[in-house]
Amino acid sequence: MSLPRTAYVALWFPKPSETFVVSEVEALRDAGLPVLVHCLYGPLAGADAMLPAGVPVERLGLAALPRILRDFLASLAQRPRRTLSLAGLALFSPGGGLEKYGENLLAVFCGFSLARRFRTLGVEHVHAAWASGSATAAWCAANLLGIPFSFSARAGDVHPPDGLLACKLRQAAFARVDSAYNLPHLRALVPEAEHKVHLAYNARTLAPAAEAAVPMGRPLQLLAAGRFVQTKGFQHLIEALALLRAEGVDARLTLAGDGPWRGRLKAAARRLGIEDCVRFPGFVPHGEMPGLLRAADMLVMPSIRNPDGDSDGLPMVIVEALLHRLPVVATDVASIPDVVRHGETGLLAPEGDPAALARAVACMAADRGAALEMAARGRELALHLFEPAACAAALLGLIAGGQTQDEQGSGPCAA
Repeated sequence: MSLPRTAYVALWFPKPSETFVVSEVEALRDAGLPVLVHCLYGPLAGADAMLPAGVPVERLGLAALPRILRDFLASLAQRPRRTLSLAGLALFSPGGGLEKYGENLLAVFCGFSLARRFRTLGVEHVHAAWASGSATAAWCAANLLGIPFSFSARAGDVHPPDGLLACKLRQAAFARVDSAYNLPHLRALVPEAEHKVHLAYNARTLAPAAEAAVPMGRPLQLLAAGRFVQTKGFQHLIEALALLRAEGVDARLTLAGDGPWRGRLKAAARRLGIEDCVRFPGFVPHGEMPGLLRAADMLVMPSIRNPDGDSDGLPMVIVEALLHRLPVVATDVASIPDVVRHGETGLLAPEGDPAALARAVACMAADRGAALEMAARGRELALHLFEPAACAAALLGLIAGGQTQDEQGSGPCAA
């Protein structure tokens, strides 16, 4: 199998909340793909400890703004029509909200610098970690170089879609989704390109545990983890905890993570009079997650869909919990039912319904034997779906079999 020299484009790398991206790059490298990582933004404080050994990483960021402007002007002088067409398409393709629109504008200008660098490095394929800004930069660079590009579509990067997503999908060699939920979503976006959309799960990022602890004594130890944003639904979990305690269930919650909703979540716990029952340990490094999982009786993942369509894809913390034989209660959102199959590998509740969530937690806690049986079946499913070598091979096969740019159709497409 021929393996092209591949540039892997991300906004940040590494990013503590995107361990699956780091693991993906490592797995591709270990499988023999000559991969180089390129970031549109600068480094994140304290994240370099996650850098995989032997993977080159180059970043743009604020310090590169003069170079980005220079490379754009050079491209404008050399191929004015193509340059103005790419930049103009980004400028006149709003969609997905102001943040995505601004990200796309920056990304398309980064694409001119990336194209120049990729030419020097002999890059033969460009793959973007996300379908929004990083894919826009990959699309721009690939158009300038006449090489194939591809991208992964995951969660909020396609819900809602940005203004360029349909164009990127038409011109991509392939689009990879990491959850079954996004497969029909992307295929319906551009029906004539539905054959380009493929499902390839992210590989697990933690080793499976041999045994389950899960005493389910009193107090009942609940765990939730993730970014503190609206789509995680943690606000509904705090309300569910208050309902459980009002019904006499001695339950405690560890809410691991950080983000813009931290203040709101703490305020909700105070308002409901359960602040002593909710622990906020902050962001927990990935290597410390097994300890949290072993100390818990149950993982609760209360994800919701925002009014604009933004939602989780498949939170990897669910996979990590099942690999540790930890019973899982979650909501039936996006691709969570890929692994949490109601009554078989866990329990599902309707999104945004604290009372239903509380009932599911109480039901799981009421029968420890049944809970552990579901967790054991979940572990076997997770081992099968997220086996690292198989997941890497699926993505590697797509990259190796990518079309040439001429076969995709050269030049920018109509908005």
